[in-house]
Amino acid sequence: MEINATWRPYTGDPATPRADLPDSVFAFPAERAEPMTDAKHVRSAMARFKQVRHVTDAERDAAFDNIKTAAHFYGVNVTERSWRDIGSETRLLDR
Repeated sequence: MEINATWRPYTGDPATPRADLPDSVFAFPAERAEPMTDAKHVRSAMARFKQVRHVTDAERDAAFDNIKTAAHFYGVNVTERSWRDIGSETRLLDR
């Protein structure tokens, strides 16, 4: 099954409350978890990725695709090839 990113750049007011953001800016849109409206938030979504609970592996695949799309847009370097690589010792040793 092919996973496609659902993330879209947010062009609205940066002060918009989280509750008013569109689903398309979240790494996990169904859960409305990890909004990514700038580079700082993309980094935060990566750091908190494994803290999101009660999601399937397919939802994690889609969320990681969303993160990679947002990261590319905001110029954030993502070296992980899969969400399973986030926080792995191999990645840390490669730095």
